[in-house]
Amino acid sequence: MKKINNRRNLFIAASAWILIFASIACVGNSSAPTQAVVAPIDQPTQIAAAPAIPESRRLTLEFPSKMRAGVEGDIVRLTLEMDDLGNITPTAQIAGNTIVGQTIEIPDLYETHNVTAEAELDMAGMTVQPAGAIFEPLTRGQSATFYWSIKPEETGTYRGTVWLHLNFADKSTEETSRIAVSAQIVEIEAVDFFGLSVNLARTSGVVGSIVGGVVGFPFMEDIIKFLLKRRRKR
Repeated sequence: MKKINNRRNLFIAASAWILIFASIACVGNSSAPTQAVVAPIDQPTQIAAAPAIPESRRLTLEFPSKMRAGVEGDIVRLTLEMDDLGNITPTAQIAGNTIVGQTIEIPDLYETHNVTAEAELDMAGMTVQPAGAIFEPLTRGQSATFYWSIKPEETGTYRGTVWLHLNFADKSTEETSRIAVSAQIVEIEAVDFFGLSVNLARTSGVVGSIVGGVVGFPFMEDIIKFLLKRRRKR
Protein backbone atom coordinates (compact mmCIF):
# COMPACT_ATOMS: atom_id res chain seq x y z
CA MET A 1 0.00 0.00 0.00
CA LYS A 2 2.83 2.31 0.77
CA LYS A 3 4.43 1.62 -2.64
CA ILE A 4 1.22 2.50 -4.40
CA ASN A 5 1.06 5.86 -2.65
CA ASN A 6 4.68 6.60 -3.56
CA ARG A 7 4.04 5.84 -7.21
CA ARG A 8 0.95 8.05 -7.17
CA ASN A 9 2.93 10.95 -5.74
CA LEU A 10 5.70 10.49 -8.31
CA PHE A 11 3.12 10.44 -11.11
CA ILE A 12 1.52 13.66 -9.89
CA ALA A 13 4.86 15.38 -9.57
CA ALA A 14 5.90 14.23 -13.04
CA SER A 15 2.64 15.47 -14.51
CA ALA A 16 3.16 18.85 -12.89
CA TRP A 17 6.65 19.21 -14.34
CA ILE A 18 5.37 18.14 -17.78
CA LEU A 19 2.75 20.92 -17.66
CA ILE A 20 5.35 23.48 -16.61
CA PHE A 21 7.72 22.52 -19.44
CA ALA A 22 4.86 22.53 -21.92
CA SER A 23 3.89 26.07 -20.88
CA ILE A 24 7.49 27.25 -21.17
CA ALA A 25 7.76 25.70 -24.60
CA CYS A 26 4.58 27.41 -25.79
CA VAL A 27 5.79 30.77 -24.55
CA GLY A 28 9.20 30.35 -26.13
CA ASN A 29 7.76 29.29 -29.50
CA SER A 30 5.19 32.11 -29.64
CA SER A 31 6.15 34.68 -32.32
CA ALA A 32 6.18 38.46 -31.83
CA PRO A 33 2.86 40.17 -32.43
CA THR A 34 2.29 41.11 -36.06
CA GLN A 35 2.35 44.85 -36.75
CA ALA A 36 -0.36 46.01 -39.06
CA VAL A 37 0.99 47.64 -42.21
CA VAL A 38 -0.81 50.89 -42.93
CA ALA A 39 -0.62 52.11 -46.47
CA PRO A 40 0.38 55.79 -46.70
CA ILE A 41 -2.52 58.09 -47.43
CA ASP A 42 -1.91 60.65 -50.10
CA GLN A 43 -2.35 64.14 -48.69
CA PRO A 44 -4.50 66.46 -50.80
CA THR A 45 -2.40 68.79 -52.89
CA GLN A 46 -2.65 72.36 -51.61
CA ILE A 47 -2.53 74.93 -54.37
CA ALA A 48 -1.79 78.43 -53.13
CA ALA A 49 -4.26 80.94 -54.45
CA ALA A 50 -2.59 83.37 -56.80
CA PRO A 51 -2.52 86.89 -55.37
CA ALA A 52 -4.44 89.60 -57.16
CA ILE A 53 -2.26 91.24 -59.80
CA PRO A 54 -1.87 94.93 -58.97
CA GLU A 55 -3.48 97.30 -61.44
CA SER A 56 -1.11 99.98 -62.71
CA ARG A 57 -2.59 103.47 -63.00
CA ARG A 58 -1.31 106.97 -63.64
CA LEU A 59 -2.22 109.64 -61.11
CA THR A 60 -2.12 113.18 -62.55
CA LEU A 61 -2.50 116.40 -60.55
CA GLU A 62 -2.90 119.78 -62.28
CA PHE A 63 -3.13 123.16 -60.52
CA PRO A 64 -2.23 126.83 -61.14
CA SER A 65 1.07 127.90 -59.61
CA LYS A 66 -0.07 131.56 -59.70
CA MET A 67 -3.48 133.19 -59.89
CA ARG A 68 -5.21 136.51 -59.25
CA ALA A 69 -6.65 136.93 -55.79
CA GLY A 70 -10.22 138.03 -55.16
CA VAL A 71 -10.96 138.49 -58.85
CA GLU A 72 -11.41 135.08 -60.42
CA GLY A 73 -11.37 131.42 -59.56
CA ASP A 74 -9.33 128.57 -61.01
CA ILE A 75 -9.47 124.79 -61.23
CA VAL A 76 -7.51 121.98 -59.57
CA ARG A 77 -7.79 118.63 -61.37
CA LEU A 78 -6.91 115.11 -60.17
CA THR A 79 -7.14 112.18 -62.61
CA LEU A 80 -6.73 108.46 -61.94
CA GLU A 81 -6.43 106.63 -65.25
CA MET A 82 -5.03 103.45 -66.75
CA ASP A 83 -1.29 103.26 -67.39
CA ASP A 84 -0.67 100.08 -69.34
CA LEU A 85 2.72 101.22 -70.64
CA GLY A 86 3.96 102.88 -67.48
CA ASN A 87 4.32 106.25 -69.15
CA ILE A 88 4.39 109.41 -67.03
CA THR A 89 3.79 112.02 -69.72
CA PRO A 90 0.75 113.99 -68.53
CA THR A 91 -0.33 117.08 -70.44
CA ALA A 92 -1.77 120.19 -68.79
CA GLN A 93 -5.28 121.09 -69.88
CA ILE A 94 -4.69 124.79 -69.10
CA ALA A 95 -1.53 126.49 -70.34
CA GLY A 96 0.79 127.63 -67.59
CA ASN A 97 -0.52 125.21 -64.98
CA THR A 98 1.75 123.00 -62.92
CA ILE A 99 1.23 119.30 -63.58
CA VAL A 100 2.57 116.35 -61.60
CA GLY A 101 2.30 112.70 -62.67
CA GLN A 102 3.16 109.44 -60.96
CA THR A 103 2.47 105.74 -61.46
CA ILE A 104 0.72 103.89 -58.65
CA GLU A 105 -0.39 100.28 -58.17
CA ILE A 106 -3.69 99.33 -56.57
CA PRO A 107 -5.05 95.84 -55.76
CA ASP A 108 -7.27 94.35 -58.45
CA LEU A 109 -10.25 93.33 -56.30
CA TYR A 110 -13.06 94.36 -58.64
CA GLU A 111 -14.50 90.82 -58.87
CA THR A 112 -15.10 90.55 -55.13
CA HIS A 113 -15.38 94.16 -53.97
CA ASN A 114 -17.07 97.41 -54.87
CA VAL A 115 -14.28 99.97 -55.19
CA THR A 116 -14.76 103.71 -54.65
CA ALA A 117 -12.14 106.42 -55.11
CA GLU A 118 -12.24 109.20 -52.50
CA ALA A 119 -10.47 112.54 -53.06
CA GLU A 120 -10.25 115.74 -51.01
CA LEU A 121 -8.47 119.10 -51.37
CA ASP A 122 -7.46 120.54 -48.01
CA MET A 123 -6.22 124.15 -48.35
CA ALA A 124 -6.59 126.60 -45.48
CA GLY A 125 -7.46 130.23 -46.21
CA MET A 126 -8.84 129.57 -49.68
CA THR A 127 -12.41 129.06 -50.84
CA VAL A 128 -12.66 125.48 -52.19
CA GLN A 129 -15.71 124.04 -53.95
CA PRO A 130 -16.83 121.37 -53.43
CA ALA A 131 -15.69 121.28 -49.83
CA GLY A 132 -14.99 117.93 -48.17
CA ALA A 133 -14.49 114.55 -49.81
CA ILE A 134 -15.62 113.63 -53.33
CA PHE A 135 -16.46 110.01 -54.21
CA GLU A 136 -16.28 108.28 -57.61
CA PRO A 137 -17.02 104.57 -58.28
CA LEU A 138 -14.07 102.76 -59.81
CA THR A 139 -14.10 99.68 -62.04
CA ARG A 140 -11.38 97.84 -63.94
CA GLY A 141 -10.04 100.01 -66.75
CA GLN A 142 -12.23 103.00 -65.89
CA SER A 143 -10.80 106.45 -65.15
CA ALA A 144 -11.89 108.79 -62.37
CA THR A 145 -11.45 112.58 -62.44
CA PHE A 146 -11.97 115.10 -59.65
CA TYR A 147 -12.31 118.89 -60.01
CA TRP A 148 -12.16 121.69 -57.44
CA SER A 149 -12.84 125.38 -57.95
CA ILE A 150 -10.53 127.55 -55.83
CA LYS A 151 -10.53 131.29 -55.08
CA PRO A 152 -8.13 133.15 -52.77
CA GLU A 153 -9.49 136.33 -51.20
CA GLU A 154 -6.09 137.77 -50.26
CA THR A 155 -2.66 137.82 -51.84
CA GLY A 156 -0.07 135.45 -50.49
CA THR A 157 1.17 131.87 -50.78
CA TYR A 158 -1.31 129.10 -50.06
CA ARG A 159 -0.28 125.51 -49.34
CA GLY A 160 -2.54 122.51 -49.19
CA THR A 161 -2.79 118.75 -49.72
CA VAL A 162 -4.71 116.68 -52.26
CA TRP A 163 -5.66 113.36 -50.64
CA LEU A 164 -6.65 110.17 -52.48
CA HIS A 165 -8.08 107.08 -50.71
CA LEU A 166 -9.63 103.86 -52.00
CA ASN A 167 -12.64 102.30 -50.26
CA PHE A 168 -13.37 98.57 -50.64
CA ALA A 169 -16.73 96.97 -49.80
CA ASP A 170 -16.88 93.15 -49.88
CA LYS A 171 -19.76 92.08 -52.13
CA SER A 172 -20.62 89.01 -50.02
CA THR A 173 -19.98 90.15 -46.43
CA GLU A 174 -20.37 93.94 -46.94
CA GLU A 175 -17.26 94.47 -44.81
CA THR A 176 -15.47 97.71 -45.68
CA SER A 177 -11.83 98.79 -45.68
CA ARG A 178 -9.98 101.98 -46.63
CA ILE A 179 -6.43 102.55 -47.79
CA ALA A 180 -4.47 105.74 -48.45
CA VAL A 181 -3.08 105.97 -51.98
CA SER A 182 -1.57 109.43 -52.31
CA ALA A 183 -1.06 112.75 -50.52
CA GLN A 184 0.31 115.45 -52.82
CA ILE A 185 1.35 118.94 -51.75
CA VAL A 186 -0.06 121.94 -53.61
CA GLU A 187 1.44 125.45 -53.44
CA ILE A 188 -0.31 128.40 -55.12
CA GLU A 189 0.69 132.06 -55.12
CA ALA A 190 -2.16 134.59 -55.19
CA VAL A 191 -1.16 137.92 -56.76
CA ASP A 192 -2.87 141.18 -57.77
CA PHE A 193 -2.22 144.05 -60.20
CA PHE A 194 0.85 146.23 -59.50
CA GLY A 195 1.77 144.03 -56.51
CA LEU A 196 -0.98 145.56 -54.39
CA SER A 197 -2.96 143.62 -51.82
CA VAL A 198 -6.62 142.94 -52.48
CA ASN A 199 -7.82 145.36 -49.76
CA LEU A 200 -5.58 148.17 -51.01
CA ALA A 201 -6.63 147.58 -54.59
CA ARG A 202 -10.29 147.70 -53.60
CA THR A 203 -9.75 150.90 -51.59
CA SER A 204 -7.86 152.48 -54.47
CA GLY A 205 -10.67 151.55 -56.79
CA VAL A 206 -13.26 153.18 -54.56
CA VAL A 207 -11.19 156.38 -54.21
CA GLY A 208 -10.63 156.48 -57.94
CA SER A 209 -14.33 156.16 -58.58
CA ILE A 210 -15.07 159.07 -56.22
CA VAL A 211 -12.42 161.31 -57.80
CA GLY A 212 -13.61 160.44 -61.25
CA GLY A 213 -17.18 161.22 -60.28
CA VAL A 214 -16.22 164.61 -58.83
CA VAL A 215 -14.14 165.58 -61.84
CA GLY A 216 -16.95 164.64 -64.15
CA PHE A 217 -19.56 166.61 -62.16
CA PRO A 218 -21.38 169.31 -64.28
CA PHE A 219 -20.10 172.91 -63.89
CA MET A 220 -17.08 171.67 -61.94
CA GLU A 221 -14.75 173.74 -64.12
CA ASP A 222 -16.78 176.90 -63.50
CA ILE A 223 -16.75 176.33 -59.75
CA ILE A 224 -12.96 175.95 -59.73
CA LYS A 225 -12.52 179.20 -61.76
CA PHE A 226 -14.83 181.07 -59.37
CA LEU A 227 -12.84 179.91 -56.32
CA LEU A 228 -9.55 180.95 -57.95
CA LYS A 229 -10.86 184.48 -58.74
CA ARG A 230 -11.97 184.98 -55.14
CA ARG A 231 -8.56 183.92 -53.91
CA ARG A 232 -6.78 186.42 -56.18
CA LYS A 233 -8.96 189.33 -55.03
CA ARG A 234 -7.90 188.63 -51.47
